[in-house]
Amino acid sequence: MASLFHPPIKPLLYHHHSTSSSSSLPSITPSPKSSSNTNSYLPRARNLFCSAEFRKRKSCIKRGCICRSALDEASVKYSSEAEQSKAELVSSSKLKLLSAVSGLNRGLAATEDDRQKADAAAKDLESVAGPVDLLVDIDKLQGRWKLIYSSAFSSRTLGGSRPGPPTGRLLPITLGQVFQRIDVLSKDFDNIVDLELGAPWPLPPVELTATLAHKFEIIGTSNIKITFEKTTVKTAGNLSQLPSLEVPRIPDFLRPPSNRGTGEFEVTYLDSDTRITRGDREELRVFVIS
Repeated sequence: MASLFHPPIKPLLYHHHSTSSSSSLPSITPSPKSSSNTNSYLPRARNLFCSAEFRKRKSCIKRGCICRSALDEASVKYSSEAEQSKAELVSSSKLKLLSAVSGLNRGLAATEDDRQKADAAAKDLESVAGPVDLLVDIDKLQGRWKLIYSSAFSSRTLGGSRPGPPTGRLLPITLGQVFQRIDVLSKDFDNIVDLELGAPWPLPPVELTATLAHKFEIIGTSNIKITFEKTTVKTAGNLSQLPSLEVPRIPDFLRPPSNRGTGEFEVTYLDSDTRITRGDREELRVFVIS
């Protein structure tokens, strides 16, 4: 009767693996959540390791940058101090040279002892300043330069070691200022000389300005070659209204071998206001910007 009113009760059965005794326990499959937690640990570990390594490398790089920065600062400081020391030496040597040539009337009043002192002071300045490179500093040549000393004038001629009118009593010539006008763009190189010619009494002396025009070119790094073009004479003072006169050029075949209309000299020192040159006959000249 009971089977008619109630369905048959099925016994509860546990399914076991029959392969081994350990299968008596039910198999446990990891849940997706526990698998996710296990796998996520490895990236975090790697991240921690990488982060520590990065901080280590960053610290090394930072220390390296600090060391390089310190070395750079020390190098710049040393270079700056060296340049300052050199500038002071150059300034001191230049002052000694200008003092040595002062009061010598551009060399006309120089004795042999004066010449030696001026030459020694010039060599000292040349040594301290170093060689001149006109290919770099050609712009410093630009301008009107005033001659303050020439060792050639101690020969008592206006031509120095070259032929020239005497400065004694044979001719009443008074040498005025001597300039060089240099234009680096047009390559013009003009020697400008102020002269005063004596005249019989009661006539006043005649003031003249002679301009010897040249073209120049740079030879090597510090030598300059000039080529003569023409001479122009202009009266000054009371006769300044007279037009300038161009002196005819002597034909080359009439020129002496020592004067072919060209010359060459070396620039041994050059800055913005002072220039030293040595001529092809070892003539020392000192100029200042006018």
